[in-house]
Parts: sequence; structure tokens; C-alpha cells
Amino acid sequence: MDAIVRLDRKRETVIAESSRITARDGVRADARRNRERILVAARAVFAEHGIDAPMATVARRAGVGVATLYRHFPTRDALVRGAFAQQMETCARALTEALAAPDPWQGFQQLVETVCALQREERGFSAAFVAAFPESTSEHAQSRQRAERDFTTLVRRAQASGALRADFHPSDLAVVLLAHCGLVTALPDDGAASRRLVAYLLQSFRTDTAKKPLPPPTALTLRSLPIATDSSQGQRPPRA
Repeated sequence: MDAIVRLDRKRETVIAESSRITARDGVRADARRNRERILVAARAVFAEHGIDAPMATVARRAGVGVATLYRHFPTRDALVRGAFAQQMETCARALTEALAAPDPWQGFQQLVETVCALQREERGFSAAFVAAFPESTSEHAQSRQRAERDFTTLVRRAQASGALRADFHPSDLAVVLLAHCGLVTALPDDGAASRRLVAYLLQSFRTDTAKKPLPPPTALTLRSLPIATDSSQGQRPPRA
């Protein structure tokens, strides 16, 4: 009889523990689903209203409470970075691959095409990309400095190969992104126009198309790129 009682108690313990694990897993699954809903909603809201859109608007679009949103993303910066983390990783990987490319021009071209494709596919990405550059933390500052240094290295390699015109300046990337952002904002569904503009710009950067020297480079940097974070207002670019 004692053996039966012990067996029953052991069975009850196992069942209780299993129930606790199931409940815990259920909570984790709900949290994962909420997080994913928030990220999907954030990308949609940022595309429509800019990355300065109210956090409450994102929560409503996701179908969660504001408190739930802040549990997952305690700051707007964290939400923006989370929403476009995959795109940021794609940019970082594209830069790494461009530096590793045997042909520096091909690496340069693929990098520009990749970043512009991300601008086209995710309308909120342009402002998020710029928002990633301010030095809010030492980690961000180091990441920015590394990206700028790597891009400058890529430019110099492409110029040394004779393919990239000698007067191309790293700040010209900011001009490209600003011009392309204007096009995809005005024509969000016209992928052909986007690809054609990028092709025109890339061809103009080739040494063999350079007939006359360019004016001095702009004072723009990726950190000061005047892409509006709110769709209702913008900033004027600095005067030369």
C-alpha cells in the first residue's frame, strides 16, 4: 500500500511539474508572438508616419497594450532598432562582403544596390538607417566609426583599381541615399524607377564616364542626412 501511495504522489508531482512547464512555455510563446506583432506593426507605422510616430499607435496596430510594448522595447530607439534589425544586419553583411570581393568595383556596386533595395522594400528604413548613426552609446559610436572606415577603404580600393572615378567622395553615398529616398517616397510602388536611378548613379561613378571634374563634395554625412523621421515634416539640407 505504501508503495502505491508513493507512486501516486510521484505521479502527481510529475503532472504538476509538467503543468508548470507547459504554462511557462505558453507564457513564453505568447511573449514571442506579442514581440513579433509589435515589430510588424512598428515597420508598418514607421513607413506611414515616420519613426517619430507615437508608441501608442504602434501598440494599437499590434493589438497589445502600451505596457506590453514597453516591456519588450523600453525606448523608441530600441523599438526602431528591433524593427529594422534584419535590414541593419543585411547592410553590415553587405559591407563586409564588399570589402572581401575580389573586384572592388563589384563590391562597391553591390553595396549601393543592396542599401537602395532596402530603402525601396522598407519605406521606414531610410530614417531608421540614419537614426542608427548618432552616438547614443559607445557601442553605437564604435559601430558607426567602423562602418565609415570600412566604406572609405572600399572607396579607395575601387579608385585604385581604376573603376571608380578619382573624385568620388565617401560623402557621396549620403547624396545617393537622399536622392533615392526622395524617389521611393514619391513612387513607393515603382521598383523600375528605383532600379533605373541607381543604375544611372552607378554609371556616373565609373571612371570611364567621367568627362569633367565634379564640384566640391557635400558636407553631408550619414549622421546628418536630412531624411525626415516624421512624414509630416522634414529638414532642409545644409547650404554649401
